Amino acid sequence: MQLASYDEYFQRILQNSAEAQTAVNLLTTNETYFFREEAHFALLEELITSKVLPASLVVWSAACASGEEPYSIALLLASLLGSDAGWKVDASDVNTDVLDLARQGIYPLSRAARIPAPLLKRYCLKGIGKDDGYFRIEAQLRQRVNFFYWNLLQARESKAAYDVIYLRNVLIYFDDKAKVKVINHLRRQLKPGGFLMVGHAESLQGRVAGMEALRPGCYRFI
Repeated sequence: MQLASYDEYFQRILQNSAEAQTAVNLLTTNETYFFREEAHFALLEELITSKVLPASLVVWSAACASGEEPYSIALLLASLLGSDAGWKVDASDVNTDVLDLARQGIYPLSRAARIPAPLLKRYCLKGIGKDDGYFRIEAQLRQRVNFFYWNLLQARESKAAYDVIYLRNVLIYFDDKAKVKVINHLRRQLKPGGFLMVGHAESLQGRVAGMEALRPGCYRFI
């Protein structure tokens, strides 16, 4: 469909929700990889092994892109707590295309380079035939990750449910007002004393009261 101007396209977006979602899918940044910023995973392991976090912990990857982050979390939790423990991983994004990819859990073998070898061997399946050159997260682990659409600028009505929320390398794309709005939405989803992980280059100091910095990019709400 040929449009004469950007204004015409803008009006089309306003009037057509499917076109609006297509625009969002094209514009969003989806840079991610397995075990990105490893210090946050080391800290999560420390919090679990020291019993600061329960075996039934619930984690939300709040901008999950194509799924590498939530699957990294699930791989770590399965290795530490077992696949039958009560832990859970939720994962959301505003881009419906990458959510569809994430649910499949299929990735090029080149993406596996940062997955620890024991976890890769135990929880990932190497493709053969037409799937040669790819690997897939095994079914039991995929079932432990719940993917859903969510816009971070919207408040969720559900009660506080999460022990840890990951929102890494996302806030840099928001202005100060929007950052505070997103952080306040997220803190209402955290259990008392819950942890928020942001990117190492992102700082929340002075933006929201009632939290303490534990490590670079890691905050606890008190």
